[in-house]
Amino acid sequence: MSPETISVVICVYTEKRWSDILAAVASVHAQTLPAHQTLLVVDHNPALLRRLAAHYAPAPAGTVSVLANAGPQGLSAGRNTGLAAATGTLVAFLDDDAVAERDWLRHFAAAFDDPRVRAVGGRTVPAWASGRRPAWFPYEFDWVVGGSYRGQPEGRAAVRNVLGGNAAFRRAVFDQVGGFAVGIGRDHGSRPLGCEETELCIRLQHTLPDALVLLDDRAVIHHKVPADRERFRYFASRCHAEGLSKALVSRSVGATAGLETERRYVTRVLPAGVLAGVRDALRGRRGAAGRAGAIVAGAVTAAAGYVLGALRARRSDTVFAVPAGLGCGPP
Repeated sequence: MSPETISVVICVYTEKRWSDILAAVASVHAQTLPAHQTLLVVDHNPALLRRLAAHYAPAPAGTVSVLANAGPQGLSAGRNTGLAAATGTLVAFLDDDAVAERDWLRHFAAAFDDPRVRAVGGRTVPAWASGRRPAWFPYEFDWVVGGSYRGQPEGRAAVRNVLGGNAAFRRAVFDQVGGFAVGIGRDHGSRPLGCEETELCIRLQHTLPDALVLLDDRAVIHHKVPADRERFRYFASRCHAEGLSKALVSRSVGATAGLETERRYVTRVLPAGVLAGVRDALRGRRGAAGRAGAIVAGAVTAAAGYVLGALRARRSDTVFAVPAGLGCGPP
């Protein structure tokens, strides 16, 4: 087993997720490979900051640290705040409404035995508030609710990018390529943007051509999906926002790199999903026609978001800031 030490960063922003936050931290403390430290980064919510600081005050020194986001509001700046405070050789990220299985960190650490590996993502399983997947919701679009989706490779395999709510990086990477871009990704507003981890991984591989980014589906977390995200309205909104986000990424890194994975997904994975849905509908299987229709609707909505985002970026010359260094200690 690799001798790596792992800092875990959990970004939080609302007291409405209080029980979820405590469950996320508890799942880190239950790991078979103990975390070096757990960092809770609070995004511009003084009341939550005080409450968490008081709750974890009895914790042994270094076990849980509660920090205020030192940058602008949003997930990217929160993650950068956690990175700057991390002292482990690896930094893992866990969503505040997710729980990790007990061997989560152990599988991450094992993947870094290869020195070329700079980042590793895991498998995220949706935990539906209703207790089961909506019949119409296609597996190909589980990324809409933060989950791993049909079309991703199985086992341990090289990928273009990880999903940021279930991923680990070598800490030294951020001193070499900078942190998460501020101005892209979630800011807890009404529009569910994303793709900050996609931009980072593409930038990482451009800067370090020998770098490997892996997916290891044995590093599993369970991500809560609230009831309002089981509805088609959220599904469409998230697909549209993904298109907007992809337009920003493509403007930064170029369409070739920015859409490389998406081309295979759109030309192979989604058509196969539609055909399977139609075939199952003809066999009378519940929800099959809805799944096929949702795939088409999701693809069209994301494409419309991309076109709109590209036009807006061109007109406004939109850019986003990438921290050049995060002040981390020696790797």
